[in-house]
Amino acid sequence: MLNMAFDQLDEHEQSEVVRKWVRDNAASILAGVVLGLLAIFGYFQWKSHQLRQQVVAAGEFQNFGAAVGAKNDERSKAALELMQKEHAGSAYAVIASMRWAEAAVARKDLAAAEQSLQWAYDHAGDKALKSLAGQNLARVKLGADKAAEALALLDSLPTEAYAASIAELRGDILLVQGKRDEARTAYQASIDALEPTAPNRQTVEMKRDDAAGAIAAPAVAAAEKQSS
Repeated sequence: MLNMAFDQLDEHEQSEVVRKWVRDNAASILAGVVLGLLAIFGYFQWKSHQLRQQVVAAGEFQNFGAAVGAKNDERSKAALELMQKEHAGSAYAVIASMRWAEAAVARKDLAAAEQSLQWAYDHAGDKALKSLAGQNLARVKLGADKAAEALALLDSLPTEAYAASIAELRGDILLVQGKRDEARTAYQASIDALEPTAPNRQTVEMKRDDAAGAIAAPAVAAAEKQSS
């Protein structure tokens, strides 16, 4: 009805109605425009801040890498702790934590490696990066005689592009636990997920065959004993 009444007004009357509506609602219109501009300004400020933080994190990552390359444990640890504190949400901090863990493993400090990898796993935002950190953490746990913890962690990892490596690692853990049949199944799953030309395919096949041989050996021995 309101639209019909508006259509019946002549051009001058319509203009007057519009002007009156604008005057009556000027404050609301202005507030909406201001809020819109503030939102746009805030968004670009946030993006600018994010970019600056990434640049700073990249610089600190270079400092960390230089300290690790120089085998200066004190400097590299200080650089890592700074990144973890100031850039906890950055992939740079996660990657640096994994690299620090690698150096810790090299000097046989599995406790330090596990702590660093746990931080990387907890703070990785990207699923692929989280999976990679988790696999490394599981390997360290396995090396520290924590096979059950390693397997539980592996079962919770996002697979992403790591289905083959996760299945292979599961086989390694199951083999340590003495579950050779399950290990062989895991190795086969890894092989199935690998490309035919994958460079590590032969290695996984050897692991599978060794696990199968270990299962068959007692049965063969028992059969030979019965035949004799």
